[in-house]
Amino acid sequence: MIARPRIEGGSSAAFWTVFAAPALWIVAFFVIPLSVIWAYSFGHTEGLTEVAVTGTLGNYARLSDPVYLWIFGKSLLFAGATTAICLLIGFPYALVMTFAAPRGKVLLLLAIMLPFWTNLLVRTYALMAVMRSEGWINQGLGLIGLGPFEMLHTNFAVVVGLVYVHLPFIVLPLFSTLDRLDRSLIEASLDLGAGHLTTIFRVVIPLVWPGVLSALLLCFIPALGSYLTPDLLGGPDSQMIASVIERQFKRANDWPFGAALSFVLMYLTLAAMAWRALTERRAAARVAA
Repeated sequence: MIARPRIEGGSSAAFWTVFAAPALWIVAFFVIPLSVIWAYSFGHTEGLTEVAVTGTLGNYARLSDPVYLWIFGKSLLFAGATTAICLLIGFPYALVMTFAAPRGKVLLLLAIMLPFWTNLLVRTYALMAVMRSEGWINQGLGLIGLGPFEMLHTNFAVVVGLVYVHLPFIVLPLFSTLDRLDRSLIEASLDLGAGHLTTIFRVVIPLVWPGVLSALLLCFIPALGSYLTPDLLGGPDSQMIASVIERQFKRANDWPFGAALSFVLMYLTLAAMAWRALTERRAAARVAA
């Protein structure tokens, strides 16, 4: 009998050799800085630049102020509206991409990817030029005797900008999920007499629901923490929580309170991810049963 070579030790050594560099990078530039900011959230400012970590919960208690609760609620509302609109636009778009001819699929994918090739600041300023009072939209409406309408520096402009920026975060995961769908199930549904809409709602959506949840989170989480878009397109009543965090760190020089705001935002993100994991686990348990 020929003895099998023992490769477990070598495989383990190779794994740790490959894993060591990214692990050190993550610890040095992510875990440690994040831990420092988390510690700051339990402290207070001394002087102009020093932060004393005392274990106080006062910074988190300040979040009960109605002003900050209103801003958090508004941020959740903007992010939720952005995610819903992106889903309404992105799901049909991803569905068309899935069943398009190869050439059409490439063109549709290129159309949704093109914004990523341009800097976000440039795209936002371009959107400002389109939506201003003398912009292309109001000029076009003027040709039919309408307008001009005040769109820039409003809540409407913020939602439009957020949808414009985050739409690819919905389309690409949905397309990836739909493209792997077993099309024989769709054909079977149509052959059995179900209409196209019935097939979409009763067959397609239940099968791709985990992918839909992933796409919703990939859109909702960055939309909730958006800073540039509401800062440039919104007005005084359109500020989101990221703008408040920026002011605490840069203008107010209140790093402990800014850190507390940042981590509340992170806690909300973790809660959303936990909800997704729980939903998927329950769905898997129903399928197994």
